[in-house]
Amino acid sequence: MKELFKSYVSLVYGKRFFTFLVLLISFYAQAQKQYMQLTEIVTDSADIFTPDQLTELRQKLTGFETETTNQLVVVTIKNLGFESIESYANGLFNQNGLGQEGKDNGLLILFSKMDREVRIEVGSGLEPYITDAVASRIIRNTMIPKFKEELYYVGISEGTDQLISFLNNPEALKEFKADIRQAEDKNKTIGIVFLGLFLSVFVGVGGFFFTRTYKGLVEIFRGIFIGKLGVVPGIFMSVAALVSSFFGLLFVIVPLVVAAAIYRPDFVFNEGLLESPEIGFWLLIPFMGIAMFIAFVQIKFFGKEDFKLSLLENDKTYYRKTFSSSGSHSFGSGSSSSSSS
Repeated sequence: MKELFKSYVSLVYGKRFFTFLVLLISFYAQAQKQYMQLTEIVTDSADIFTPDQLTELRQKLTGFETETTNQLVVVTIKNLGFESIESYANGLFNQNGLGQEGKDNGLLILFSKMDREVRIEVGSGLEPYITDAVASRIIRNTMIPKFKEELYYVGISEGTDQLISFLNNPEALKEFKADIRQAEDKNKTIGIVFLGLFLSVFVGVGGFFFTRTYKGLVEIFRGIFIGKLGVVPGIFMSVAALVSSFFGLLFVIVPLVVAAAIYRPDFVFNEGLLESPEIGFWLLIPFMGIAMFIAFVQIKFFGKEDFKLSLLENDKTYYRKTFSSSGSHSFGSGSSSSSSS
């Protein structure tokens, strides 16, 4: 039985080692993957071009390379396998050394038919001209609309026309980039407006909640000072109201900090405040002190009651009118307001 168990363990671990070895070899083979050797300026492995289209596209791109030394290559494949189109395009570009040596002025349009993906890979020598934004706009606005209608040749041909035009005509490229910036600025403005509205809702709700709870805190201290509310029960009530109003204030402050960080790139938030909880405790003291001062001013200058303290006794009529019924009403209206928001 013991020997049988040993044999079983050896078999299991042997299989695991074999599986690990297969995965390791597969990973190494993937890392050393050999991409197709390009012998033509247009390679149609996906068979999406007619012979006439293939000839026309090759003549156009060959003429462009002869006139400018910039090399624009088109490759179509049936599928990417397990690779992303970014990885495949980069590997194909580098393995074939597209563009002239020392200039790195190559361009590659890679289209995968089954994956319905396309990418423009740009050599470092042409990156200042054909930026990621430019390539993305050509793909999105010129090529993809044609691909959706299965007009693959038209989409790729028009894409190459734009690339050739931009590299031959700096003014056209400059105008195209200006349009991109204008569209990005417009989208950014719209995003900022919507974000501002979204944050303002949080600020509004937090401000409403803070106002109601802080008024309640002031009223608790006023009740204590005029003897209508016992000191001991009043302290417990004030702690609860203090915490609630403090969180309401945070609900206002946090969106404002987020907005400042977004709208002002030079804004720096002191993260040390988050790492020091004791700071929040010390902030509660002036927070409570202000409420006590407001209650004192109300009694001294605007109220008709005299200062008086009661240790435990509550005025039941005052308590019921001020905290029971109005308190229930405040909670209900607060809940319905939050739901509608």
